[in-house]
Amino acid sequence: MTDPNAIQPSALDQLPDRDPEETAEWQASLDAVAKAAGPHRAAYLMRRTLERAEAGGIALPKLLETDYVNTIPTAAEPSVPGDEEMERKITAWNRWNAAAMVTRGSKYGVGGHIATFASAAWLYETGFNHFFKGKEADGSGDQLYIQGHASPGIYARAFLDGRLDEQHLDNFRQEAGGNGLPSYPHPRRLPWLWEFPTVSMGLGPLSAIYQARFNRYLTARGIKDVSDSHVWAFLGDGEMDEPESTAALALASREGLDNLTFVINCNLQRLDGPVRANFKIVQELEAQFRGAGWNVVKTMWGTAWDELFQLDTTGALVRRLREVPDAQVQTYQTRDAAYIRQDFFGADPALVEMAKLLSDDKILECFHLSRGGHEARKVYAAYKAAVEFKGAPTVVLAQTVKGHTLGEGFASKNANHQMKKLTVDEFKTMRDLLELPISDSQFVDGQVPYGHPGADSPEVRYLQERRAALGGPAPARRVHPVAPLPAPAEKAFASFDKGSGSQNVATTMAFVRLIKDLVRDKESGKRWVPIVPDEARTFGMESLFPSLGIYSPKGQTYEPVDRDQLMYYKEAKNGQILNEGITEAGSMADFIAASTAYATHGEPMIPFYIFYSMFGWQRTADQMWQLGDQLGRGFLVGATAGRTTLTGEGLQHADGHSPVIAATNPAALTYDPAFAYEVAAIVKDGLRRMYGEAAPGEDPDVFYYLTVYNEPMPQPAKPSGPGIDEGIVKGLYRFNTAESAGLTPVANAPRIQLLGSGTAIHWTLRAQKLLAEEWGVAADVWSATSWTELRRDALEADAALLRGEERVPFVRQALQGADGPVLAVSDYMRQVPDQIAQWVEQDYSSLGADGFGLSDTREAARRHFGVDAESIVVAALAQLAKRGEVKATAVKEAREKYGL
Repeated sequence: MTDPNAIQPSALDQLPDRDPEETAEWQASLDAVAKAAGPHRAAYLMRRTLERAEAGGIALPKLLETDYVNTIPTAAEPSVPGDEEMERKITAWNRWNAAAMVTRGSKYGVGGHIATFASAAWLYETGFNHFFKGKEADGSGDQLYIQGHASPGIYARAFLDGRLDEQHLDNFRQEAGGNGLPSYPHPRRLPWLWEFPTVSMGLGPLSAIYQARFNRYLTARGIKDVSDSHVWAFLGDGEMDEPESTAALALASREGLDNLTFVINCNLQRLDGPVRANFKIVQELEAQFRGAGWNVVKTMWGTAWDELFQLDTTGALVRRLREVPDAQVQTYQTRDAAYIRQDFFGADPALVEMAKLLSDDKILECFHLSRGGHEARKVYAAYKAAVEFKGAPTVVLAQTVKGHTLGEGFASKNANHQMKKLTVDEFKTMRDLLELPISDSQFVDGQVPYGHPGADSPEVRYLQERRAALGGPAPARRVHPVAPLPAPAEKAFASFDKGSGSQNVATTMAFVRLIKDLVRDKESGKRWVPIVPDEARTFGMESLFPSLGIYSPKGQTYEPVDRDQLMYYKEAKNGQILNEGITEAGSMADFIAASTAYATHGEPMIPFYIFYSMFGWQRTADQMWQLGDQLGRGFLVGATAGRTTLTGEGLQHADGHSPVIAATNPAALTYDPAFAYEVAAIVKDGLRRMYGEAAPGEDPDVFYYLTVYNEPMPQPAKPSGPGIDEGIVKGLYRFNTAESAGLTPVANAPRIQLLGSGTAIHWTLRAQKLLAEEWGVAADVWSATSWTELRRDALEADAALLRGEERVPFVRQALQGADGPVLAVSDYMRQVPDQIAQWVEQDYSSLGADGFGLSDTREAARRHFGVDAESIVVAALAQLAKRGEVKATAVKEAREKYGL
């Protein structure tokens, strides 16, 4: 079988050899070494030669894997500053309280995870003691993405430093009473502690990369110098299988994000078993990260292994470590010395001889306990190397044992992720191992006690002194008091009130025109963050390129092909636009970082992310939940929205359901505006609520989702009269009546109320005219800017009634006294307008574009889904016929007339 990694003859033929004789000598030397000293020696020499070439800057393909040993040799490890014994005691208390918290909560059936923090304790504690900068440090401090399942350990540390008390710990995963702790990092539930929600695995690493990149963006644009901030992401080796975990590795290296460190806890276990049972996850990750251009630091073995490596004069030990699969490493963790002697050392004669020099206790110490991730000295060396490395991000691959210090019943067991408690005897064994001063008498009625050395103890004083030196507590989230952003000039919004006259304009273009005006505002213009995933020209944003520039840390190192054009492609180090390429996930990660800058950096930024609506909520809804969890603010704009507005693209682009998904997110304010002036009114209100003066009872920690269409249509002037702006924001207002539209009905004509949203309003207006001119029916047309906000208001009214408060839903107030039935029309599935059905007092029916999309003209697609003007007319007549207000035969006549 051909080696797929070998250089094929066809490739060699393309490389001219200026000295074949010298080449032959090198090859002969390699052959001679292999013959005389064996292939392992030959491989060793080749690896060292390649390493020397790389260190010397010689252009060669990089080695993607190194030996299964620590990157930093023991002799090169720096000493750990501070009091190592004191730090051991602090870590012991935190290990204990993390396990106690979950065990005590298990009697209520609320669950919890013990084993993850047990494996990662030193990875966190070393950072907290020596590296993680708090909010009072220069810049904005560090940003910490904590692995979700390790949260009990973070709570335990906050308990030790006085930020939490025993009542908090006893309310772990019990939040309904108002004094509880969320199961995982959650800024919305514990906003003073958690900055970043991370337990939807894969989103943490992706967000961390874009957060580090956004930090550079803020500094480059002169918003705030956060060059001293470092982003730390703590991840699980199993989590790295999520596609989002590695989706942006190349971006991080390409932009040289040396302000970013990944720490991957390689305990070799995922939730149900080994991460790579038959392979080696550390080696796989090393190759993946090195291939992507990252600096890789492996922290594999503890000091107990030093003696073994010194005895390895033939390289047999290193070779054996490289070949043993991860699942077998886990097995060694649970077996006795005799088994390890036979299975591990017995595989090579040189190792058999080595094992004769080792006691059983030494073998067990190495294979059961000694991992690089469990020793402060090893972790400190790795972190120091990471923060000092320049030019690329660093990943620390730290090998640990899942369930370390929790006893033989936990360590490396496949089921330990689901194990929620320890017995009293197991706690006592753990107490003795950790050398904690907790007496047997403190276990009252079988209840494990929390442990605390006292608020004025040496441990607590040391902990607090270390955090003070590093800039205050961590993790911590702090919303700095900042003055509301001044509202942009009214002119920017009012210009849309007069309509577009004879010009047809899509609401996508109206939104972009509005943004062009807003980014020129002297006060707030620089705070806009335009984000687009390689579709800027589709949405008409290319005119922003030369004026705002596209952010690039390298600026523009080439002459753009369109440099002689007015709207040329301009990149700049201080560019304002984030043009991400074809990555909706990356664009959303950008948006999250920008939308939470008001808390992370004390700098309110106004992101808007514009995208094909089909590729928003359907593709990245998990990140939109993350956005809501993180209390993000800004504008998501689903362009080319609706099932029938994007001609020819077919079902994969035909969005008929994004408002349904958006409606499930409590933080999303979802709007489907019909007209340009509505877009302006909604954006104006969003700026007021999120960045200005929110009204009493309004939550500013929301984000707006606007759907805008790409079909050029007449944009009417804003109707005059009271309540229009309120109706636009709340979700419904009457756009016109049959009379105001100049469609004078006959006396006592049947009347119907037509509710339309988004692009459907235009077919509804045409149906209004057909009903009047061809069927003698008077129709009033309403613009439903937000079915979802109408529903939420109605739900709040229902809840108020249950509390004994009198409150009428806005939708009922708006439609009160409106004659005839109500017919709602949407370019989305009927489920969208049907959200309000139960609160409408009139007879209610709806039309929508249910089913899969298809490629055709707009007109044909609308006829296919039964939402065009003629279909609206037939549906309206059917409603009126049911009430006996038109002849039943009118429905059949209309169907035949319109060819339905």
